[in-house]
Order: sequence, then structure tokens, then C-alpha cells
Amino acid sequence: MKNKKTYFYILSNKRKSVLYVGSTNDLIKRLQGHRKGYNKGFTQKYNVNRLVCYEIFEHIDKAKDREREVKGWRRQRKIELIEAMNKRWKDLYDEFTRDSSLRSE
Repeated sequence: MKNKKTYFYILSNKRKSVLYVGSTNDLIKRLQGHRKGYNKGFTQKYNVNRLVCYEIFEHIDKAKDREREVKGWRRQRKIELIEAMNKRWKDLYDEFTRDSSLRSE
């Protein structure tokens, strides 16, 4: 049995003015929830639904540790992390959903 992939991720809004840091074991389902407004609260209020950064882990504990670590960072350091992966801040959702090697088995 393969290990299920888990994810640390950062979302932003269209204007790049708001950042949201999270972790999950099903990134597609979580993103769909953010996009459709099922996840009430912060992300819905600020229209935060663009995947701008993610990292893949083998265990959810590692993804949650990374989430806690990055949440403690100042905004500029989070921006540097995003731009190391995604210089133009494009929405990575379509790319992620098309590439089956990135998804959980």
C-alpha cells in the first residue's frame, strides 16, 4: 500500500492582498471547497481561492508542522516562499489537478 500524499498550501486572492496557509490530505477537495464557498469564514470573506504555493509530504503530521511553521512567519517571508515556486503568482489549481503524479493515490 502506498503512502497517501498530504499537502501544505498557500492560497491568495486575485489582488494578492491576502494569504491563507493550510494543510490537508485531499488538496483538490479542499480547493474545491474554497472555490465554491463551502468553507465559511476567512477564505470566503476575503475571496481567497487561488492556489499559489504547495508542498507535498508523506504524512499529515509533517504537512501540519509546515503549516504551523509558515503561519508564524512575517508576510514578506511567505511571499519569498511563494515566489520561489511561483514567481508570477499564477493560480496553480488547473496545473495541480491535471498532473496525477501530484495527487494522493
